[in-house]
Amino acid sequence: MTESVQGLSIIDYAIIAIYLIVIAGIGIWISIRSKKSTADYFIANRGVPQWAVAFTLMATLISSNTLVAHPGVVFQKSMILVPGFLVLPIVLVLVAFFVVPFYRRVVGLSAYEYIGKRFGFGGRVYTSGGFLIDRTFDTGVTLVTTAVVVNVITGWAILPVILFTGIFIIIYTMIGGIQAVVWTDVVQGIILMGGGALILGILLFSPEAGEPFAVVKEAWSAGKFSFGSAEISFSSLFDTEDRTMWMFMAAMAIIWSRKYICDQNMVQRYLIARSDHEARKATLVGAALSVPILVGFNLVGACLYGFYELTHAVAPSVRDEIFPHFISNFLPTGVVGLILAAILAASMSSISSDLNSIATVINKDYFQWFFPNYSDRVRLMAGRLTVLITGLLAALIAVAMIPRENSEPIATKALVIATIISSGTLGLFLLGFLTKRATRTGAYVGILSCVMFTLWGIGTSGETPFVDIGVLNFSMNTILIGIFGQIIVFAVGYVVSLAFGGYRPEDCENLVFRLNRKVDDFQN
Repeated sequence: MTESVQGLSIIDYAIIAIYLIVIAGIGIWISIRSKKSTADYFIANRGVPQWAVAFTLMATLISSNTLVAHPGVVFQKSMILVPGFLVLPIVLVLVAFFVVPFYRRVVGLSAYEYIGKRFGFGGRVYTSGGFLIDRTFDTGVTLVTTAVVVNVITGWAILPVILFTGIFIIIYTMIGGIQAVVWTDVVQGIILMGGGALILGILLFSPEAGEPFAVVKEAWSAGKFSFGSAEISFSSLFDTEDRTMWMFMAAMAIIWSRKYICDQNMVQRYLIARSDHEARKATLVGAALSVPILVGFNLVGACLYGFYELTHAVAPSVRDEIFPHFISNFLPTGVVGLILAAILAASMSSISSDLNSIATVINKDYFQWFFPNYSDRVRLMAGRLTVLITGLLAALIAVAMIPRENSEPIATKALVIATIISSGTLGLFLLGFLTKRATRTGAYVGILSCVMFTLWGIGTSGETPFVDIGVLNFSMNTILIGIFGQIIVFAVGYVVSLAFGGYRPEDCENLVFRLNRKVDDFQN
């Protein structure tokens, strides 16, 4: 029998150590060969091959939240998140053919340069600020879900795991920049796909659960393959406990669109590709890789339910611990290390991407704006310092998000919070992108209206609202706050623009999408 240390064998530890050494080595190698400029540090001088861009797009999207929290949602409820994943290919086809070439023509480093050109510095600060808050929060969520896995498998306390994981990622992201992020994403993406396929195969053919695919039959009988309520009624909007699949699809459509149109960590991927053609193809391939992985880990959640039911094993009370509990107790030596390496890979790829993109936004949208005369070397140092500070802040958020017994799964909490935090960003981008008549005045009034609505919705919702104003409380499902916010920005912004006019840039025609404009025109 192999010697074991706190639940892991020496072989498992060796596998994890090799993985960490490889990742650290890539970061050091990139740092040595790097040209040490902001263009290289943030967008790799637009020289990354198509296949690597596809991998980094996939790895940026898939985090430890996918591996840990999504199976927990299915185990506790059902596949309520899956309809939202099916929206992703539709969004990405539109993004690949229209948004990607548009951005490569209009912006240099930051997605929010576009909003600055279209609506001025105020709009740029609003959208970039929303991104910074959202990504810092999401990085904290990724850290805590990773720490939950390591805690369950090894017995280590969650707090030191959060700190160690965060510091390790901060170091290789600081020294290597976007190229370190991309090439570690390639390694991590391969490990992630292999680990997911391995764990699913083990569950489907587990002898402890009976005949092959017995876990699927058991999960099906228990309704774990349900997509949730398909009710279409006005009253369902006021159900504060359960969300219909249409709500999840609407929320995910907003989140996917915002992520791939507005979020710097995705837009930055379009900019690092060698050409518009390669950027478009990489976006489509990234979607083709991401959807099966997202659905696959929800299938893992259903199979886990079937496994625990058929084997009569005692499942942990915290549903986000279901997946790591299975790894720790039912997988053989060596496989545990491989799966844990896959989870670390998902976490590190997502976090390193977020840290680099946050540094890009702060550097381009703030530091260069207020200090335009500083040298490129100073801006590079500022970018690395931003990675350090943001990583430490995300670790504090992770500590606050540590799950408690019978708490709501992290994935569903994160979905609601992320939808609210977006706070009209997508609506503002679409207002500028789709409408030539939109003005700066209309955009700012739309932003103000969205902020007021969001504060009202958050402050007056729930059983114990922060502010109770009786019949004027927001009584609908909270997931709708973020959805309505996007609509308010666009609608109010457009109407006010028509009614009162306002400033529009002289080159507005070049900053607005036109359907009759050929896709190839964007490449010129």
